[in-house]
Amino acid sequence: MVNERLRRAMNRAGLDIRTLAAAAEVSTKSVERWLGGDSVPYPRTRYRVAAVLQEDESYLWPESANLASLAGAELVATYPRRGDVPRHLWTELLRAADRDVDLLAFAGLFLTEEHTDWLPTLAQKAQGGARVRLLLGDSQGAQLAARDAEYRIGGGVAGRVTAVLNYYRQKMPEQVEIRLHDTPLYNSIYRFDDEMLVNVHAYGVLAAHTPTMHLRRIDGAFFNTYIESYERVWASARPADRGVEE
Repeated sequence: MVNERLRRAMNRAGLDIRTLAAAAEVSTKSVERWLGGDSVPYPRTRYRVAAVLQEDESYLWPESANLASLAGAELVATYPRRGDVPRHLWTELLRAADRDVDLLAFAGLFLTEEHTDWLPTLAQKAQGGARVRLLLGDSQGAQLAARDAEYRIGGGVAGRVTAVLNYYRQKMPEQVEIRLHDTPLYNSIYRFDDEMLVNVHAYGVLAAHTPTMHLRRIDGAFFNTYIESYERVWASARPADRGVEE
């Protein structure tokens, strides 16, 4: 089986088989075997390759790592508030994605209003073949009204959803799938291939002020839980009208 993680890490680093082989002090045949999933480098070489690619060796070759040492390895970083996530990380993860971009929030308006590259990059990803799915709050449902009452902002949550929907309706190509959900939002989920940002919610506290986790898929213990949650919400949601609201 092709080592897709190694291939993508090489692409991000701008290295081909020949240049990685030179950096790792091995033959090009060795790198070809790693990419093909036919062999795994020795520990010292794994460490060297991981350093060159700026990745964790347990991410590149999870089957070679001690499973006990993988506990918590998917947790790349934690931030006390969503606002503490490095500003560049949102669009950096989006640019690196080429297969799946999934969003689950009530609005997530900060992405469209604070990151000027978000909308054009998202459209470019969809037109380039990535599956882009957006799950936003259903203004006709009970959950959005409950969140608004919780925040005591007099309809502000629904207004933010309308605003962000109009952004996406105007700027997104038809390849982008948009659905509206009426489910309790325990977490907002932002998935970029094998990377994910999860904004954990707390009652009565605005999402911008609650903790956020940066996850990277390794053995799936963390990552797959949120993938399953996303898919359940997606299955229960209804397609959004693509017409712009006044």
